[in-house]
Amino acid sequence: MTPPTTSIDWDNLGFEYRDLNDYAKFIWTEEKGWSKPTFEKEPYVKVHICATGLNYGQQCFEGLKAFRDPQGLVRVFRPEVNAARMIRSADMVYAPAVPIELFEESIRLTVTKNLEFVPPGSSGGSLYLRPLLFGSGPFIGMGPAKEFTFIVFGMPVGNYYKGNAVPVDCWVIEDFDRTAPFGTGACKIGGNYAPTFKPMKAAKDNGFPIILHLDPKSHTMIDEFSTSNFIALTYPDPRTGKQTLVTPDSSTVLRSVTRLSLCDLAKKLGYDVEERPILFSELEQNKFVEVAACGTSAVVTPIKKIVRGDRVINIGSGSQTEIGKGFLKLFNEYRGIQKGEIKDTFGWMWPAEGF
Repeated sequence: MTPPTTSIDWDNLGFEYRDLNDYAKFIWTEEKGWSKPTFEKEPYVKVHICATGLNYGQQCFEGLKAFRDPQGLVRVFRPEVNAARMIRSADMVYAPAVPIELFEESIRLTVTKNLEFVPPGSSGGSLYLRPLLFGSGPFIGMGPAKEFTFIVFGMPVGNYYKGNAVPVDCWVIEDFDRTAPFGTGACKIGGNYAPTFKPMKAAKDNGFPIILHLDPKSHTMIDEFSTSNFIALTYPDPRTGKQTLVTPDSSTVLRSVTRLSLCDLAKKLGYDVEERPILFSELEQNKFVEVAACGTSAVVTPIKKIVRGDRVINIGSGSQTEIGKGFLKLFNEYRGIQKGEIKDTFGWMWPAEGF
C-alpha cells in the first residue's frame, strides 16, 4: 500500500494539471493493431503537423476518478462504463475502438504508477484520470489516420466543494446550439466542447457560472448544461409522498456516468426515475422542487435560478444557499460509495481488491 506523498498540501488542491510520475501510452496502426504499453514521463507528445487529430479533430476523450478509502486502498469509479462510452465516441469519429480490457489495463497502469498522488480520503480529493484517443498519423485527405495514439494521464484534484454543494444561477443560451439533431451530442469529443467556451465566458462575465442548452430542433425542450447533464426532482406525490428524479431522454445528450449512477441510486433510495423529454415550460410551471447539473467533477451542482431572456425562473426561493434535501441525500450516498464509507452494493468501485 502506497501512502499519499507529503509534498502536496492535500487540503488546498484545486482542479488543475500537474506533472506526475508516468502515464500509459499505446499506439494503433492498421498493420499491427494496438501496441504494448509504454510509460512516458515527458508531458509533451511529438505529433505530426498533418495529424488528423490536429487538423480534423479526429479525437475523443473521457474523464473518471480514483479514490482512496479509509483503509488507504485505491479504487476507480466505474471505468467499464467510461470504456464503453469511449468505444461509442471512437465510432462516431471513425477511430479504432479501445477495447474495454485495454482501457482498464491503461487505467490500472497509470494509477499504480501514481499511487502516491491519490489524495487521502479525509481530504475529499481524488486522482482525476483523462483517457485520450487521437489520430496521430499524417493524412491530409478527408479520411482517418493510419496511426492513432491512446494515452491515460492523471492529476490529483481537490474536493469541488469544501462543504456541501452550493446552488448557482443558470443562463439559458438561445443563439447557439451545442449540437445538432442526429449529430455528435451523445459522444465525448472535443468538437462538442470548444464551441461552448465563448458562451460560457459571456455567461460568467454576467454572473452565471453555468449555461443550459435547449434542444437544437425546436428550442422547447431541455437538453443539457454545457459541462454536465440535467436532473430534477419533482414535488412529493400528495398520495404516496414519493418523489421522481427526472432527466432528459435525448439523442443529443451525453450519457453521463454520473447521471446513470444517480438514477440507480435514486431507485435504491426509493425515488421513482423517469428518463423522458422535458419541456422547458415545466420549469416555468414550477414542476420541480430541485434542479441540478450532474457530472464527474462536482457530482451535483444545484440550480437556484434559471434566466431565459427577460424571464427569471426561481427553483425554490431562488436565493437559497444550500443544496436541497433530496439531492443532498443522493450526493451523500454517491460520495460515500466513492470514498469507501458506504457499502458498494452495485460493485462500482474497481478493482474490488483495490490497489
